[in-house]
Amino acid sequence: MEAEKVTGIHGCCPNPLLILLEPQNHQPLPKPKSTTAACRHTFATTTTSSFFPNTHFTNHESLPSYQESYDQFLKAYPKYSESHQVDKIRNQEYYHLSVSNHVCLDYIGIGLFSYSQVQSQVSAVVPLTSSSSSPSSHECSEYPFFDISCKSVDLKSELLHGGDGSQLESCIKKNIMNFLNMSTNEYSMVFTANRSSAFKLIAESYPFKTSRKLLTVYDHESEALETMVNTSEKRGANIMSAEFKWPRLRINSAKLRKLIIRKKKQKKSRGLFVFPLQSRVVSMLEASVSTGIVSLVPPTQLLNSLDSSGSGTELEQKNNFVTKLDELHISGSNSAHNSAKSTHNNESGKDAPKDKSKEELDQSIGTLGDNTKLEEKRSIEIQCRCLDHVDSLGLMQIGNRRRYLVNWLISALLKLKHPNRLDHFPLVKIYGPKIKFDRGTAMAFNLFDWKGERVEQILIQKLADRNNISLSHGFLSHLWFPDKYEEEKQRTIEGKKCDEKDAQNKKSKKTDFGISVVTIALSFLANFEDVYRLWTFIAQFLDADFVEKERWRYSSLYQKTIEV
Repeated sequence: MEAEKVTGIHGCCPNPLLILLEPQNHQPLPKPKSTTAACRHTFATTTTSSFFPNTHFTNHESLPSYQESYDQFLKAYPKYSESHQVDKIRNQEYYHLSVSNHVCLDYIGIGLFSYSQVQSQVSAVVPLTSSSSSPSSHECSEYPFFDISCKSVDLKSELLHGGDGSQLESCIKKNIMNFLNMSTNEYSMVFTANRSSAFKLIAESYPFKTSRKLLTVYDHESEALETMVNTSEKRGANIMSAEFKWPRLRINSAKLRKLIIRKKKQKKSRGLFVFPLQSRVVSMLEASVSTGIVSLVPPTQLLNSLDSSGSGTELEQKNNFVTKLDELHISGSNSAHNSAKSTHNNESGKDAPKDKSKEELDQSIGTLGDNTKLEEKRSIEIQCRCLDHVDSLGLMQIGNRRRYLVNWLISALLKLKHPNRLDHFPLVKIYGPKIKFDRGTAMAFNLFDWKGERVEQILIQKLADRNNISLSHGFLSHLWFPDKYEEEKQRTIEGKKCDEKDAQNKKSKKTDFGISVVTIALSFLANFEDVYRLWTFIAQFLDADFVEKERWRYSSLYQKTIEV
């Protein structure tokens, strides 16, 4: 018992003093568990026993302060301090997250541009004058970092003959391949407009005539996956899906094994196996009319592509761009727009009219285009700073940090109980694993009021947004309930709500059943303040008056404008 106590305090390593003080005639100890198993067990025990032991919170005003919670957090997870480099990077490169006072829990965050990176991009294309003020983070975020241009090619020809593409594309491909430790001699890469386009491209290119199976392992609804399934079905594919056992939502491995292993008589029975990199509920993606392979276009090239003979839309883009330059305070003697305007006035000998004519606008854009053409001749330095930051920190450090945060959050959420209930009815229902060493850093959950009725996910999302917290919502699917959970299945499962267009497209298909949930995902930049603010926000739902008041406000103000 002493050894177990010491292990629980100091980690997985045994106390050397216990070995020295051990009597010589002591019976040999049983063979210890593996170090990995011991660490996992110790972690779960520490998390369960360290945070608010024997305590339930029934009032959001009774929650411990941030500092008290953080001190307790560090005491339980002292190694969290070893990830201070993440906080340093966040403060230096992504400090706009703190300035905006916004908690972003609706994305993984690998594609986030740093503030300094965006500012550098703006300054490189259109240099700021010494007298002008720096653009705000909101203004910089509206400036295009790059654009996409659709390519009329098929996947096979692009892989075989597409080459490295532009210097921008080549540099970004190199950065991504290096991060993934993949050789360009063994792998090729193409860019698509979005994830749905990528999945559809694979479905259109895979030889389903000879390999008819499409096996998916998704515990959540995904628009990209649905696009792949629909495209594959039209090409004759046999669609199969793994199932997930209730209540822990682990893969039904026995059934999956039967779907994967080929029978002896089916030697040529092959197919496409699709699974997510991480078990999580992704947010609903916006539908896009742009499909297939695309090229990455630097924003400077957009200027050159807009000529005076363009359509009304193109001329409007010119006006918008010039307006955006003015909004970014990019004006003065060195700015291209003022230079063009000054030249025009000197040549005509007259003052320019207040309103820009079409000729002046073309000249302004043309001057900017000439400047950017000179820049294109120089060596382009493409920085994927977010990937570089993740790579410099290492997956071990990032994984440990997020492990501490998500398990603390789960422990804290499970402590929220409704008042005046003898059964200590919980506010939060978490789906899938609870406190666990190797659980993912994404979480799906629902909130229930004191009567046991589920709080609408869209209401939670809108209230969170009002509190500067970004959440998402999704739909758990492919759930399998053993017979002993049949009663719970009847209470839990629901049909997916869809708009009229989706309903018409799915008339011939069976209804989708699952569970609508609220979701979060912790990026590598997440810190303790993020999860603490989420906890205090959710705790407000312990107040029955708060829930009823917000439900009334939502139904009266938003029901006609918010899409569910």
